[in-house]
Amino acid sequence: MINNNRRIRKSRKELKDALIELMEQKDFKKITITDIVTGADLNRGTFYKHYQSKEELLNELMDDIMEDLITSFKEPYLHTDTFIIGELTTSTIRIFDQVATYAKFYTIIVNSNVLPGFQNKLCSILKQLVQHHLEALVNHNKRINPDLFASYNAYALFGLIIEWVQSGFKYTSTHMAEQLIEILSYNSNNATINTSHKPNSIVLT
Repeated sequence: MINNNRRIRKSRKELKDALIELMEQKDFKKITITDIVTGADLNRGTFYKHYQSKEELLNELMDDIMEDLITSFKEPYLHTDTFIIGELTTSTIRIFDQVATYAKFYTIIVNSNVLPGFQNKLCSILKQLVQHHLEALVNHNKRINPDLFASYNAYALFGLIIEWVQSGFKYTSTHMAEQLIEILSYNSNNATINTSHKPNSIVLT
């Protein structure tokens, strides 16, 4: 039974990996099951043993990645009753490690329209996670609209991910975690803006 389960997991992973490789090359609509099983070095019978269609395979792949994203987001406070945001460390922030693990997939969704609507789905999940996090905060600012707060933080975090992906992952996941900590700890209340410095020009594209 154990060996059988391992074979099932292995086959499913190979099919998902093959699908990601193919999605880097062409539109999902043009990908055939033959393409997938050829890329995975499996036969069609193995594919249909696990999935009824390529859409079912894609949906399971996306669900796997989203579940892993949720786990990674919650990592800093999974094993503690009380969590202090100011004590965040790079070792406890796992979300950028998760993005790096699925770098090819995130590159696909950021740089193409292969999966229309998926970015919105991802941001919606991040927003729900932030909302849950806000509900657990002790003495949070009651003047802040929780929906707007959650949206601001979700899209800000996704913005960091997009910037990282579009840079070709030129920074390490540790550096990204360090930057997130600096951003979260930055207090702009006493920040001063030099309004005498004007940009020469702004180019709209």
